[in-house]
Amino acid sequence: MKEQISRISNKLTKTTVLAKKSELKRHIPETRQLSRRVLQAMLQNHQMVYIKPCCGSLGEGVIRVEQRMLRSSSGAGGSGTDSGTRRSYRYQAGTRIRTFGNYNEAYQALLAETRGRSYLVQKGIRLLTYGGRPFDIRVMVQRNLQGEWEATGAAGRVAHPQKVVTNGSQGGTIYPVETLLKAYTRSEKSSELLAQMYKLGVKCALQLSSAYPGLKEIGLDLALDRRLTPWILEVNTAPDPCPFTKLKDTRMLDRIVRYGTAYGRTYKLKCMKAKRGIN
Repeated sequence: MKEQISRISNKLTKTTVLAKKSELKRHIPETRQLSRRVLQAMLQNHQMVYIKPCCGSLGEGVIRVEQRMLRSSSGAGGSGTDSGTRRSYRYQAGTRIRTFGNYNEAYQALLAETRGRSYLVQKGIRLLTYGGRPFDIRVMVQRNLQGEWEATGAAGRVAHPQKVVTNGSQGGTIYPVETLLKAYTRSEKSSELLAQMYKLGVKCALQLSSAYPGLKEIGLDLALDRRLTPWILEVNTAPDPCPFTKLKDTRMLDRIVRYGTAYGRTYKLKCMKAKRGIN
């Protein structure tokens, strides 16, 4: 008999379970345990990655790391002939940005940032932007009053102007998903895309609950790339409904609270750090 676990904190554990389903695996960016060798290889393959605490929330401790190729030139008499390229490494943690000309130095600095905690490395997805700031989408999926999985809402999260994470707790701004997609697609396509993200959320809930049948809700964080392909960045099994409190239309929040109350969840709905977007 499977243990009735209702929350899973380890991101790698959740990713491993989801990746067992091929239709979900193709939506999951490459994700591995952080090590010196793994980070170096993933930077060579993807140029930009995110490192995240294996057990963490609210966007705390998330760092964007980039490898850049710089062209160096030299020549007799200042002719400027090309002599090759060199790598530089840049990371952003919170609002702090550091740059290194040596991988080992960069890695040692990153290790200090992790403070001994277990971290993962995830292929970076170049997020769509709104007002020049990257955004992602939080999809809420819950057990409904019949005990079946149902997508109960979606909200767009726009990053703080000086940060790489979109979380409201990190100063992000919340918008209706349709508002954020206007610049990228027609309204009919936007509705189809939202329906696709809802279906993806339900499939994630079904897959996770096959291993952990005690789950009652998940919060799915999705990125959209320039082809409008959804990517699963993270799944939270104790999702904060805070983004939905910042939407003018309260129907999603009302449904979230109603379903949560039915299975015994109590939500804190005073969200002070997230901002409400102005349409």
